[in-house]
Amino acid sequence: MFNNITIVGVGLISGSFALAMKKHGFVKNVIGVSRTKASEIKALELGLIDEALPLEEAIKKSDLIYVAIPVDATVPIMQQIMDALADNQIVVDAGSTKFVLCEAIKNHPKRKQFVATHPMWGTEYSGPEAAVHNAFAGRACVICDKEKSDKNIVAKVEKIYTTLGMNLVYMEAAAHDMHAAYVSHISHITSFALANTVLEKEKEEDAIFQLAGGGFESTVRLAKSNPAMWAPIFMQNRENVLDVLNEHISQLRKFKSALEKENMEFLNELMQNANKIKRIIK
Repeated sequence: MFNNITIVGVGLISGSFALAMKKHGFVKNVIGVSRTKASEIKALELGLIDEALPLEEAIKKSDLIYVAIPVDATVPIMQQIMDALADNQIVVDAGSTKFVLCEAIKNHPKRKQFVATHPMWGTEYSGPEAAVHNAFAGRACVICDKEKSDKNIVAKVEKIYTTLGMNLVYMEAAAHDMHAAYVSHISHITSFALANTVLEKEKEEDAIFQLAGGGFESTVRLAKSNPAMWAPIFMQNRENVLDVLNEHISQLRKFKSALEKENMEFLNELMQNANKIKRIIK
């Protein structure tokens, strides 16, 4: 489908995307754009990209530009890309927040060539080494503000994601950010906070290592995520994150109250209510 694509950012999402695009025959040549020379070299060594170029040169050579960098850097980079676009080029982003970006470029004359997407997959790892094969299969991909993009371009992007095995979901950018706060962003904040709690209260690192079971490991796994990526997400989606964080704190207070008052009935009630999540998550 494409002779050349560019991935802006050569990390977990973009690297995995490049691997998938090659595997499914969507592209012949992948160009990488990175802030650091070390990342470019590693991405070349791992076969994620075929060449590394500065952004301006990469745009000129590319049929599709895929942007997967921290969300605070996405807006200025995206504006630079949009200003340089030829009429036949496509731009897709993979950021975890959508409203700020979509607002920033809503009046750009090339807006219809951009598709706002969020493949709902990730791990706690970052950098080119984190990229994996078959990353997106069975996962959801949100496409935001679909009607603001050219329908033929959207169709091409949809074909890519569905071929990669993703289930497509359509939302407005503002709705996406609200729901992402509930199902993704709060999980990361909770994990960071729990890790800090344990590190503060449990001074013996050997004890943490020896006693930490599967439940603890799965809960704090996200605390290993890259702060350079997640701090901008929390700040861009601040209002939604604060809303869900306040509710989370309220729920924690209920557990605290049940324990303080030795109220076994209320404690059981809280956990039984939480068990309803089984209907949604198997």
